Amino acid sequence: MKKEKVTLRVWRQASSSAPGTFETYETDNATKDMSFLELLDIVNDELSVKGKEPIAFEHDCREGICGSCGFMINGVAHGDQVRSTVCQTHMRHYLDRGETTFTLEPFRAKAFPIMKDLVVDRNALDRVIQGGGFVSVNTGNAPDGNAIPVAKVDADAAMDAATCIGCGACVASCPNASAALFTSAKVSHLGHLPQGQPERDRRVKGMVDAMDAEGFGNCTMHGECEVSCPKGISISNIARMNRDYLSALLHGEPPAPAGGGEG
Repeated sequence: MKKEKVTLRVWRQASSSAPGTFETYETDNATKDMSFLELLDIVNDELSVKGKEPIAFEHDCREGICGSCGFMINGVAHGDQVRSTVCQTHMRHYLDRGETTFTLEPFRAKAFPIMKDLVVDRNALDRVIQGGGFVSVNTGNAPDGNAIPVAKVDADAAMDAATCIGCGACVASCPNASAALFTSAKVSHLGHLPQGQPERDRRVKGMVDAMDAEGFGNCTMHGECEVSCPKGISISNIARMNRDYLSALLHGEPPAPAGGGEG
């Protein structure tokens, strides 16, 4: 496999309290078949050989499932390959276009403090889920877990929302650093299902209130979140969350019948 030379301009920051700066690295060992994370592996190996501190970045599954690998590539969350995480973005996407210089920086938001280099603390998203992302209905064990009938239109909508991997790209790409797309996906996931109806009003209020408490910005429907989302979560979920939230405030009752249909 032909090797090519690339230049990385990487944000380096020792901790959230330390000052940060961009540092430039070059490698002659990039290939079109490697992912961006594999490129960073190579750069880190070369830095280690030179006795220098490797670049800190987060990763786990490297299959676009866990959502942990996110950072900005040339100012775009996860890079500009449509519906892809960093670990799914291959160098050919850029090298075939003649691009060999890349600026890498962490997701930037008040609610995402930088831990080190490209790694940010996204526990705020977990706390939003803890604000109400649960059901009290006994769904049983695996064999009978799907015993409650769910209309296909609701099952499809719930599954579309459930594809959210909590990577935080929506927050990083939003000019307001809003977590509305993430929160609405979690609200819609359970709100479309009959098992999610008992807590429906408490869920949306609890999660929206938790989102606000974490310091995320307000949604003004720029739509950047949907564009950057590696799973293509629709901003229609935000509209649905807003309707549910208003209904919960005004009536204190679930705004939809127990069948889980759209309110």
